[in-house]
Amino acid sequence: MKFTDIQQSFMDYIRDPNHPLPHGIEPRRMLIYRELFFNNVNGFVSSAFPVLKSLYDEQDWLTLVQQFFAEHHCHTPIFVEIAGEFLAFLQQYKMKDSDPHFLLELAHYEWLELVVATQQSSEQQQVFAADLILLKPLQLSVCAKVAQYQYDVQHISVDYQPIEPPSQPQYFCVYRNREDEVSFLQLNPLTAHVLALIEQHTQQQMSISFDEVIHQLMAFYPNMQVDTMTNGCAHMLKQMVEKGIVVTSS
Repeated sequence: MKFTDIQQSFMDYIRDPNHPLPHGIEPRRMLIYRELFFNNVNGFVSSAFPVLKSLYDEQDWLTLVQQFFAEHHCHTPIFVEIAGEFLAFLQQYKMKDSDPHFLLELAHYEWLELVVATQQSSEQQQVFAADLILLKPLQLSVCAKVAQYQYDVQHISVDYQPIEPPSQPQYFCVYRNREDEVSFLQLNPLTAHVLALIEQHTQQQMSISFDEVIHQLMAFYPNMQVDTMTNGCAHMLKQMVEKGIVVTSS
């Protein structure tokens, strides 16, 4: 047998013990190898998605992680990125009756918290005085993410598992504050629109001016007075600057 075939049979068994035992390796040793790999992956997934895990009994959770371990081909060996791989797996996963309806949204929310917690600050961004909001090019901090969900994921727990989503979408900004603590801010639709607009430019490695923000918003809200829009956005964005969510390019 070719060495590459031995390697493949080894990996297949590690992923799923229903595969044939690799030739020449005793079952006890393979069990040790498999438990080592699986327990590492299970431990990281469990720590990355604590709320999601709490909604499953132990066996159902292990079954879900085992399916991920056996079927999903990760594109990174970095353990901190395993959470993103698990989320990618869930996006293709066929839900069972035992899975919560809000599975994907809750997983995405918990993944965002991890992304924000581990994101390195950018040397190309800097904080600035909120009074300069009209003058500075604006970006969304790399340590902040804007998201929209159908379910109120921030409230989900063992004691609160909604069957139907609220009547209105839920908007959030998950961010790391100046004390390096992960926080979340529930947003109204207009604030979410403004931050998403700034985020879109930031992802393209661009900035946007306050005047351009107002110009683009007026195309979406033509019935609103320009002065009302300008004053409201200036007040809101000053708060976002003070929280470190909106920054400027250095």
